[in-house]
Amino acid sequence: MLQVNDISFSYTKNKPTLNNISLSLKAGEHLSVMGESGCGKSTLLKIIYGLLDVNEGSLFWNNHQILGPEYHLVPGMEFFKYVPQNFELMPFTTVAENISKHLSRFFPEEAKQRTQELLEVIEMERFAKVKVKTLSGGQQQRVAIARALAKEPELLLLDEPFSQIDNFKKNTLRRKLFQYLKNKNIACIVATHDGSDALSFSDQLIVIKDHSILAQGKPNELYQFPPNKYVAALFDDVNEIEVNGDKKLLYPHQIKVTDNSGIKAIVTKNYFKGNYWLIEALIDNQPIFLSHPNALTIGSEIYLTFKISE
Repeated sequence: MLQVNDISFSYTKNKPTLNNISLSLKAGEHLSVMGESGCGKSTLLKIIYGLLDVNEGSLFWNNHQILGPEYHLVPGMEFFKYVPQNFELMPFTTVAENISKHLSRFFPEEAKQRTQELLEVIEMERFAKVKVKTLSGGQQQRVAIARALAKEPELLLLDEPFSQIDNFKKNTLRRKLFQYLKNKNIACIVATHDGSDALSFSDQLIVIKDHSILAQGKPNELYQFPPNKYVAALFDDVNEIEVNGDKKLLYPHQIKVTDNSGIKAIVTKNYFKGNYWLIEALIDNQPIFLSHPNALTIGSEIYLTFKISE
């Protein structure tokens, strides 16, 4: 179990990067860390891995205290694996060699089977003998993930792990990877901008803003009952609308067109989103967004009803 207790960290004096961060994670659990660029997501992963020394607080994995380079000549916890955004691969060796590098040479058949298993997880079997330097950024990102899994770490730390991977590959890769981690009971922390990572594959979610935890809980609960507009906007377009004297946060799918109501809007734009249209409209000169099966005539009047989460 990971226990992070009130840690604070700064790269420069009097300018905090993280402030009073606390979290816990059980074996096999998955946590997403979300927030805008520069909020401290990547720094948090580096601290948990043991690459940085905290100014305050403490970290433990089970009964083992996590300490940084001030205490370890070679920083980094041996039972964790960290995949940074720059990958750190061996460019002049093959994909298979990158994955098998840290596997035992005394058991070549087991190492070969393990490498093949991970090639299947990242869907790169046909690239096994291809040199890494010839791969695209997205392909290298997948190799970095597989290499980190080679020795089955207890905790995997992923920094924007799908940022360079094409959408048509991203969805299947995410499903395969996170199911693999669950099957192996490997805990995982993902720093991400993508709400799909958190909503579909995480057991927990923390949102960092201004270097502190703004929200923390189960992803579905934070989505359905966001504590503020910042958290809601991480998942989707969001409307802040006054309803019966109270301000409500509503996603586009919670606003519906009806035949008649006391809420009138003027259509200003249509955006095709595939299986629905995102409609931009004005209520008393306030722009809002709603989902609708079809495009609506620009300038037309529509009546709206709101579906408020209880």
